[in-house]
Amino acid sequence: MTRQEAYDLVRPRFSNNNLFNHVLAVEAVMRELADHLHQDVETWGLAGLLHDLDYEETVNSPERHTLVTEEILREYDVAPEIIHAVKSHNHLAPLDSLMDKALYAADPVTGLIVASTFMHPERRLNAVSTEFVLRRFKEKGFARGANREQIRSCEGWGLSLESFVTIALAGMQKISTQLGL
Repeated sequence: MTRQEAYDLVRPRFSNNNLFNHVLAVEAVMRELADHLHQDVETWGLAGLLHDLDYEETVNSPERHTLVTEEILREYDVAPEIIHAVKSHNHLAPLDSLMDKALYAADPVTGLIVASTFMHPERRLNAVSTEFVLRRFKEKGFARGANREQIRSCEGWGLSLESFVTIALAGMQKISTQLGL
């Protein structure tokens, strides 16, 4: 599956533009991580773009989240490792590969970065620094949906929290205009 085919599959499945922007942000983070870690940028990007394909459909049945995506993707030429990574981010497959682990951590860090952007005096993603995000990370009441343990899991596969946030922020800043941030 090409990136354009994935985009064309994903876009109409999101009526909520914020959710669509979330998958674009996760894609950007995954691409940046892949580049940094010398992995396949296209494959990792597709995992990020497709990871919440069924979210709106399964929002009231979280136990089905990613299983519907797996069913949908069977009709397309999608690498099995992408499907595995998508399922693993919802705990329906083990975190086996580096891509699985990266997607698991990338998913919540995007929310932390977006929330940090809204708290920043300039309210622009390109004005946000790693240090600013890390200060927000330490605030327990801030962006509660951004699971800190999940984000910190980056330390288990070779990146410090600071490096991980720096890489994620750089990826998202590359598409800040597209994200409207």
